[in-house]
Amino acid sequence: MPAQIRTAVVPVEEIFALRWAVLRTGMPREAAVYPEDARPETFHVAAYDEHGAVRGCVTFFPDAMPGEAVPAYRFRGMGSAPEVRGQGFGAAALTAGLRECAARGAGLVWCNGRTSATGFYEHFGFTALGEEFVLEPSGPHYVFVTKDLDR
Repeated sequence: MPAQIRTAVVPVEEIFALRWAVLRTGMPREAAVYPEDARPETFHVAAYDEHGAVRGCVTFFPDAMPGEAVPAYRFRGMGSAPEVRGQGFGAAALTAGLRECAARGAGLVWCNGRTSATGFYEHFGFTALGEEFVLEPSGPHYVFVTKDLDR
């Protein structure tokens, strides 16, 4: 694992190439544009390697969690470059995003996360809610939620 991973809240343009490459592989560029990107409250986190290359990314935006009264952020578009998977770049981006959500007044954070990433989310204090469902083109998902934002 790299000794130091730098993270920053950045404009979408900074993370877009990685998002498109790893989450919308082989699809048109516009498939990686999210409606939430245009919202002023949306923020994006990049995780950089020692050479300044974006190796991890995630996008957060305010979105109420059904059945919860506390302010909530949802995230999507989390990914890391295939050549550095398992080296902490996704984890660094998520951790930085959770802290930023807390600083912006969120009481919880949630996502529609891939079932295959259940262990990753649980490691960060997320709990799967409800039944598994399928989101195309990426497959089976759960709703994951956490109130543990100060990691």
